[in-house]
Amino acid sequence: MSAAENKRAVVVGVFVFLALVILVAGIFILGGQQKRFTKTIQVTAIFDDVTGLKTGNQVLFSGVRVGVVKSIAFEGPSEVAVTMDITEESQKYIRKDAKARIGSESLIGNKAIVIYGGTPQMPVIQAGERLGTEKQLSTEDMMATFQENNKNLVAITTDFKKLSSGLANGEGLAGALLTDDQLAQNFQAILANLQKTSATSMRASQALAQFSNKLNTEGGLADEILTDTVTFNRLRATMTQLEQVMATANEMTGKLNRTTDKLNNNNNAVGVLLNDQDFALDLQLTMQNLEAGTDKLDATLESLQHSILLNGFFRRKAKRDARQKEREQERQERLQKLEEKQNQKKQPANKSTTLQAPADTANTAE
Repeated sequence: MSAAENKRAVVVGVFVFLALVILVAGIFILGGQQKRFTKTIQVTAIFDDVTGLKTGNQVLFSGVRVGVVKSIAFEGPSEVAVTMDITEESQKYIRKDAKARIGSESLIGNKAIVIYGGTPQMPVIQAGERLGTEKQLSTEDMMATFQENNKNLVAITTDFKKLSSGLANGEGLAGALLTDDQLAQNFQAILANLQKTSATSMRASQALAQFSNKLNTEGGLADEILTDTVTFNRLRATMTQLEQVMATANEMTGKLNRTTDKLNNNNNAVGVLLNDQDFALDLQLTMQNLEAGTDKLDATLESLQHSILLNGFFRRKAKRDARQKEREQERQERLQKLEEKQNQKKQPANKSTTLQAPADTANTAE
């Protein structure tokens, strides 16, 4: 055999060996993906629609591949039974109350069975048992939903178009605010007034805070009332006295009311004087008669003074009155002289006291 033939045989052998290696690796890889070389259990799930699902698709639990779709078969008039191979390693995480739905491996990936849910209190699923399923949203339902959303979007767009045109035409309060300059100025003035009001409120709150701080100042009236029991007791005693005064005032008011009622009554003398008009007229006539009698009496006495029989009596009376006035005047003069003498005696005493005070001060200094 020539060297060229040996070389060709070696190359062919290498290619055959590589092909066998690739074949074995592919078998192991595909077997690993299809879980052919691991122990599995079979469980089933019943679906109404399995569009896009086929044998060999993945079974996912919490995003982890736990098995593959073994077979797809009809299970009645409108139901499809999907048989799944689940690895025994994953069996302990899947509970009997878990559910299955048809999902996707990714956004544009193949369909897959997604197992979810389950409570830890339930036992694990066993071979041959059936998982609960969730109804899958079909393409027709999605298109109907999209159509409804499109209609709603068109209606919203139409309403917004009407609203924007109304705003542009100055309709409504918002449109007037956007187009009417005078209304906009009024609104700005209102905002300015609100700002002033808020500033005034802030100053008032600050003043109130300062006032409360002054009330809490130690030694103040409010602090003494709140903390000093003596002051509080005095204040309470004062309030008690005020209540007594008010009670006395109420009693006096009641007495005054009763007195007023009696004065308004004609059954007593004062009431008659105040309320009886006939008696008042009689009293006025009596007073007028008394005044007339007094005038007549004065005239009679004056005529008596000029009479011959009583002239000596009135002269003697005039002399006695003159002597009485002279004695009273002399008495006042003597009292005035005595007061002047006493004042003169007090002045030297005050001078001596004034002179003695500096001497005492000098002695103290020494």
